[in-house]
Formats: sequence, structure tokens, C-alpha cells
Amino acid sequence: MLVTNLFFICNCKAQIVNNYINFYNNTISNLNPIISTKNQYYNLPFSNFYNELQNGNINIQGWFYDTKISPSTKYYVLKLFLSDMNMLSIASENSYHDPRISITFKDEIPNQVQTLMEQNHSQWNPVVAQFFSNIKVESIRFIGVRGYDSTDYSAK
Repeated sequence: MLVTNLFFICNCKAQIVNNYINFYNNTISNLNPIISTKNQYYNLPFSNFYNELQNGNINIQGWFYDTKISPSTKYYVLKLFLSDMNMLSIASENSYHDPRISITFKDEIPNQVQTLMEQNHSQWNPVVAQFFSNIKVESIRFIGVRGYDSTDYSAK
């Protein structure tokens, strides 16, 4: 009975890891065409880039805002998370990369961003997308996209 239970546990863990690897590979496959053309979204409103993400079947799960330089109280960076909490947990437990997108805007993000994040618990939705839609993109970095178990941590 103990051997059967251990086999079942190991088999379930392997399936969960395989689910993450499949999620990661599908996400990167959908991201690669966007990564190669990211410069075409510079100096344009975020909505252009966001529409391309949606067209590429990229589902944003969460978000956070950040400063361009530290220390600062001015926010210019939007970080987009593509993994839900379950997938993020699997990635963390296995030391796998988690694909993310970091967008730096030309202009400061309005101060209402903190309230918006708190109200939405950092979950992405159409209201959040609309909030950022007209802010012009300065640069885009794709993080954790060089392979789920790669030793290359550099952004694209």
C-alpha cells in the first residue's frame, strides 16, 4: 500500500510539472512572434501592444507597477505576469523560469494606479487594460523566456 501511494504521489507530481512545461512552451511559442517585433510598439499607446498580445493568445494573469529608477516615487513600469498562482507555485518549487513582460512607459503612470491595483488585487481585467491603454510605450522587455530551465536569465 505504501509503495502504491508513493508511486501515485510521484506520478501526480510529474504530471503537474509536465502541465507547467506545456504551459510554458505554449506561452513562449505564442510570445516569440511578438518578441521579434516588439520595437514596432515603441512610442505607441499601450493598447496597440495589448491588442497584439490578445491576438497572440497571451493571457495576462496579474500585474504590478514599479519605478524606472530606485529610489523614486514616480512610476513608469508595468509588469505583466502570464502565470496564474498555481503555475507560479510549480515554477517556484522547481526553480523554473516564469514568463513575464516589463513595459516602461514614456510618461509617468497616473497616481490612481495604486488604488486600481488594490481594488483588483493585482489581477488583470478589462478595466486595468483600459487604464493603461493610452500611455505610450518607451520599451518592452520579455523576462524568463529563454527556456523554463535555462541558466540564461537575460531579458529579450
